Order: sequence, then C-alpha cells, then structure tokens
Amino acid sequence: MAYRFLSSRIVPSSNRLNRRFIFIFTISLSFTYLCYSILFCSGTIMPTQRLEEHRCIHLKNMGSKKLLQKSHYCTISAKARIISDETRAVGLLNLTGNQSKHSAFQKTQDVVDHKQSNNSNSPKYGNKKLPNALIVGVKKGGTRAVLEFIRIHPDVRALGTEPHFFDRNYDKGFDWYRGLMPRTLDSQITMEKTPSYFVTREAPRRISNMSRETKLIVVVRNPVTRVISDYTQTLSKKPDIPSFEELVFKNRSQGIVDTSWNAIRIGMYILHLENWLQYFRLSQIHFVSGEQLITDPAGELGRVQDFLGLKRIITDKHFYFNRTKGFPCLKKPESSSQPRCLGKSKGRTHVQIDQEVIEQLREFYRPFNVKFYEMVGHDFRWD
Repeated sequence: MAYRFLSSRIVPSSNRLNRRFIFIFTISLSFTYLCYSILFCSGTIMPTQRLEEHRCIHLKNMGSKKLLQKSHYCTISAKARIISDETRAVGLLNLTGNQSKHSAFQKTQDVVDHKQSNNSNSPKYGNKKLPNALIVGVKKGGTRAVLEFIRIHPDVRALGTEPHFFDRNYDKGFDWYRGLMPRTLDSQITMEKTPSYFVTREAPRRISNMSRETKLIVVVRNPVTRVISDYTQTLSKKPDIPSFEELVFKNRSQGIVDTSWNAIRIGMYILHLENWLQYFRLSQIHFVSGEQLITDPAGELGRVQDFLGLKRIITDKHFYFNRTKGFPCLKKPESSSQPRCLGKSKGRTHVQIDQEVIEQLREFYRPFNVKFYEMVGHDFRWD
C-alpha cells in the first residue's frame, strides 16, 4: 500500500518536470534557430552589397569607355536616391512660364549634378579638378551653343553656369574655383565657359598661373553683327538706353567710332588676341566661326573635338535646324522627351540699324579683321 501510494504521488510529479523541460528546450531551440536565421540572412546580403560596391569602385579606375558601358549598373541606386530631388526641380522650373524648355532642362541637370556631388550618401565617381579647357569668348558669338553641343560628348564634363573666376572672383582662390567643377574621371576633360575672359586684361596671366597647358576656345563672329546683337540684348533689359547710333559714334557726321564703348571694343579681336599670345601659344587657341556654327554645326564641333583630342562622336545625326529660332538645336536625347534648344534670349530679332551706319562700322572693323585673319591663318570672310 505504501509503495502504491508513493508511486501515485511521484510519477505525476516527474511527468510535469519532463513536460517543463521539453517546453523550455523547445523554446530555446526555436530562439537559437531564429537568431541563426537572422545572422545568416544578414551575412548573405551584406557581402553581396559590398561585392557590388567593390565592382563599381573597380570600374571607376578603368577607362571612361568601360565605365560608360557599366554606368547604369553602378549608378542606378544613386539615381533612385535623387529622383525625388529631380522631380521637384522640374516642377519648380515648370512654374516659371518665362523659362524655355532648354533652360528648364539645363537647370534641372545642374540641380541633379549638385545633389549628386553634395549628397554624402551618393556614390562619387571621379574628382573635382581645375579645367583642362576653357571657352573664353566672345560675348554674343555663340559660346553657349558650343558649350551645350560639346558637353554631350561622354568624355567632357562642363560647368553649366559662368563662374567668372578669372575676371570677378579670382580673389576667392583656386580651391573655391575647383569646388565649382563637376566630378570627372582621369580620362575626361573638365570645362567651363565665361565669354568675358577674352576681353579681361588680367585673364591670360591668371589662367597661365593655373596651367600654361590650358586649351582655349574662342567663338568669333562678324564684329558688326556681334555689336548689334550685343545692343539688342542690352536694350531688352534696359529699354531707356541711348540709341545705337548715339552709342556707336563720337561724331556721327565725321564717322568717328567711340571705341570706349565696350560693345565696340569686344569686336576688335586682334587687340585682345595679342594680349593672350603673351602667355599662350597660338596652337593652344582654337577659333570657332559663329557663322559656321549656325550653317554647319557638326563641322565646327568636329574641329573642336579634334582640338581637344577627343574622338569625333558628335556628328550630323545630333542636330536639326530650327527654322523658328534660326539656328541648330540638338535632337531629342534619350533622357528627355523634348529636343534641346537654346533659350528665348538666343536668336531674338535684332534691332533695325540704318544701312549707312552698318557700312561705317564695316569700314571701321576692316583693318582689325585683316590683321586678325593674318594672325590666326584663317579668313572668316566678314568683309
């Protein structure tokens, strides 16, 4: 009886202990499996990300041609991070009705480039470098067109705005100037354009201090047409300025031209070129014809590419002639639903000038033009 009594009391107690032990063991095992699963997944994902990052970093050190072939693979995450910024930029630009489609496109690209270069979370390829080449002049010659056309080349990265470093901001130093530049690979050319450099007395010396091997591009145009275009632009901003004839002549009856007017002096190309040749070889300066840029943009850009040591990638297939504006535009790029044309301020109708005044200006500029032709070894046929 005693044995039965003890057995009936002990066995149930043992069963309860066994159940508790099994329950605790099961929970522990499940928790261990869960932790192992989390660690396993993390170890699987992270090495893959690091591998992809390593592949992109490796590609960065390769030539630009191979990098271009893989650029979509390496930059897709960066594009995803900045897509909201790009969308907001486009929205803001669309609100300003007086912005041209080209202007909106250009400013959006500048915003995106700025976001990419300043977002610490975005991958950064290449380095910010001082320019290898500069478009230094001339105002109202076609510098914006040359910049927009040449920057579609995959081996060119160009600043979209005019920094005016060598004429207005030189005291800010080269580190400030370098900070404005887009990031480039070692095989790419960094460029910027500021047309006022050509007529700034100190600019050649300052640029030579940066590098005596800098390549210079000067876009020249019939100086008579150029001064009329210059006046037309100023008049659109300041309607109360004196008439064209009043500004051109010191003495209209004697036909004495006022060379103190900056718009007149810009067209005296030979005088400015002589200043540049004190610091640079003529072979370092390439002259683009503003007239040929309109009638044969592919030909002019072909020569620019040759001068910069680039493969001729920009050809006839990139252009079409816009009859409304009166100058060529870039055909629709893959990244845009619209062709890329220069803004409304380009191609505006010139002020009507008396033919006698035009003839007097032609006579004034003729000797300067002849000397310029002789110096550069090319007749631009402005006379």
